[in-house]
Amino acid sequence: MSDEIWAALAATPLEEVRRRAAVIDALTEITPAEVDGAKRFAWNDGGGQSAAWYFTPDERALLLTFDHESELNLFAEEDYSVQEALYGGVPEDLVRLVRNRPENYESLNLVDAETGATILYAGGVFWFDGERWHQAEGFLDHCRREGLDPLGESGFTYCLGVYRFGEEFAPGQHG
Repeated sequence: MSDEIWAALAATPLEEVRRRAAVIDALTEITPAEVDGAKRFAWNDGGGQSAAWYFTPDERALLLTFDHESELNLFAEEDYSVQEALYGGVPEDLVRLVRNRPENYESLNLVDAETGATILYAGGVFWFDGERWHQAEGFLDHCRREGLDPLGESGFTYCLGVYRFGEEFAPGQHG
């Protein structure tokens, strides 16, 4: 199922991805936010799983997923360097959207004890370069080292289910 959702996301035009993110954000009564010109939409199930989308004016995007019950829940480890490394390979301007930002229900911060720097924690880190979606290299490297299935352990499948990629989508169909 994870590969099917990944393929469906890849086949969906970014404008439609953004529309779905905005609809789900509104239906779940999460307030969209602007972050350095990017628009942030989010979803959470109220039980610790979440997705946060950042859409930039130049038609790129950053997607963070989190499943609190997975092996990729790095929040409990409180290791800033491991979380920061998951963002490896993502363009720096996209990473800046989640570094040293206020936390919210969908995205809590991990703090670097030495510098006080913060980064939003995520189990899955994905980004769109204007043409196609990528899984962050740092995220994939970590999963290879730990023997983890990136799409399964990141909460990708569960967190993106509500967006119905590869299916018809209309307000009220989520859930």
